[in-house]
Amino acid sequence: MLEVNQLTKTFGTKTAVDSVSFKVERPIMIGIIGRSGAGKSTLLRMLNRLSDASEGTITYDGKDVTSRTGAAKRSWQSECAMIFQQFNLVPRMDVVSNVLHGTLNSRSTLATMFNLYPQSDIHKAIEILDRLGIAQQAAQRAEALSGGQQQRVAIARALMQDPQIILADEPIASLDPMNAQIVMEALRTIHEEDGRTVIANLHTLDTARRYCDRVIGMRDGRVVFDGTPEQLTTGAARDIYGADASFSEESTSTSIETLDTAAARAIREAEAVV
Repeated sequence: MLEVNQLTKTFGTKTAVDSVSFKVERPIMIGIIGRSGAGKSTLLRMLNRLSDASEGTITYDGKDVTSRTGAAKRSWQSECAMIFQQFNLVPRMDVVSNVLHGTLNSRSTLATMFNLYPQSDIHKAIEILDRLGIAQQAAQRAEALSGGQQQRVAIARALMQDPQIILADEPIASLDPMNAQIVMEALRTIHEEDGRTVIANLHTLDTARRYCDRVIGMRDGRVVFDGTPEQLTTGAARDIYGADASFSEESTSTSIETLDTAAARAIREAEAVV
């Protein structure tokens, strides 16, 4: 279905993504993990064609994506929707209008200028918001919502494109554990119920193991791990992050239970010192 072959991106003398290759042969949820600067975000931006590859190819259903320009490129960006860490919403615009922006690639310039949407699109937007549990916020300004709610609006905007693939670049990095869980469960449900492929850059091992069917680990722009969550052992994680034996998964966890345990231990240690 999706094939990435020797994909490379260089910035001057720096190689951000180095000969990355992998195949996605069926709808699946994939987590990409690695340290900051490992090339995860650059890889997703190339997949979406927000950034051009220096070398290599991306093919989908046997058709080359890397050579697309103009309308063909915009069509691909609708098929392969992007969700960002910082939401990229219009703060002063109401929620439903932000969601409707997901149709911009398929609308005329005149309709875009005058903010004209067919009733069918408006109903679809509200249905998607309802599915994500935030239909009651449809008339509110985006800036009035919590971070977790704003990220669900961003997911709804992506779904308005009816994509085959959803790319999520650190979708929970700026969220508290409770909202992180809600967002990840929403992405997982979209994969399972809609049969869409979801590829998410993640910064925590527990999240990748809990929600993903496959995990790809990147280090210095290269893929150094590609396997199931069960194969993502602590030893494999050390290799991905370039860490020594002192590496602790708790330091990357967003699990409420883990955070509570870590906090309790910190309190006990502090009390022991006193």
